[in-house]
Amino acid sequence: AELAASSGETEEYVVCALLHDIGDTLGSTNHPDVAAAIIEPFVSDSHHWMVKHHGIFQGYNFFHHIGLDRNMRDHYKGSEHYDLTEQFIAKYDNPAFDAGKPKLDLDLFAPMVRKLFTTPKKGYMVTSV
Repeated sequence: AELAASSGETEEYVVCALLHDIGDTLGSTNHPDVAAAIIEPFVSDSHHWMVKHHGIFQGYNFFHHIGLDRNMRDHYKGSEHYDLTEQFIAKYDNPAFDAGKPKLDLDLFAPMVRKLFTTPKKGYMVTSV
């Protein structure tokens, strides 16, 4: 999220970058699905897709070491969100593993998270039953 914020990405994008791994402790094998379910009512379809599929795209870097197809992401080449997700991994998710990079104060993100989560875009809280 620090990298996305310092690169001038939108607040919605930055919050997605901040929360994309939030499901790690609850669902280590499907953490992107957990994170995507949490953010879905609040973000655009493209950002939801990016979070939901980021694990497969990140897999390009390590799947071949655990007996999986590192090119699994290629199944989604026809998606309009493929490039967005590939860029997210390359520009922000991969470099975030660098322990030496500067860290921003988490409090800087709190207003963005509050703003995003108080304005759902879809779901039963927006549409009548």
